[in-house]
Amino acid sequence: MIVRNCAGGVVFKGDKVLILKNEKNEWVLPKGKIRNGSLPTETAINRVKYETGVDAAIVSTAGETSYEFFSLSRKQAVCNIIIWYVMEAIGGAVDVNEEEGFQEGDFYPVEQAIEMITHSQDKSLVSLSYNKYLDYKKYVSDQIYA
Repeated sequence: MIVRNCAGGVVFKGDKVLILKNEKNEWVLPKGKIRNGSLPTETAINRVKYETGVDAAIVSTAGETSYEFFSLSRKQAVCNIIIWYVMEAIGGAVDVNEEEGFQEGDFYPVEQAIEMITHSQDKSLVSLSYNKYLDYKKYVSDQIYA
C-alpha cells in the first residue's frame, strides 16, 4: 500500500466555510500531497490558494483524517493521511481550479456546507473546526477590547 502524507485547510470567512465539488461530484475540502520536504502548514496554505484562489492564514490545528482507496492507475491501494488546519480567508476571490478537476466551489454557510459535504469525517471536521474558529475570533476580540 502507498501511504501519502497530505495537508489541507478548513477555511472560514465569517459564518461560512470553503468547499469544492470535485470530478467525482463529491463536496470536499481543499487539500494536497506534501511534496519536496514542504511543511504541512505550507502545503495547506498553498493548496487552498492553488485549488480555490483564496489566500488564507492558519489560526489553529484542526486534526487528522485518513482514508483508503484503490488507485486504478497505480493498480494498488493508497492511504491518504491528511493533517488539517483551521484557516481564515484573508483575501482573493474564489476562483475554482477547473484544470485540477474541480467543478465548482464557494463559501457556504457552515450548516449548509455540512449538509453538502460528501464524507462524514469531513462533516465532523468542519463542525469541530468551526467551534475552534469561533473560539479564536472570541479570543482576538477579547484581546482588542481588553
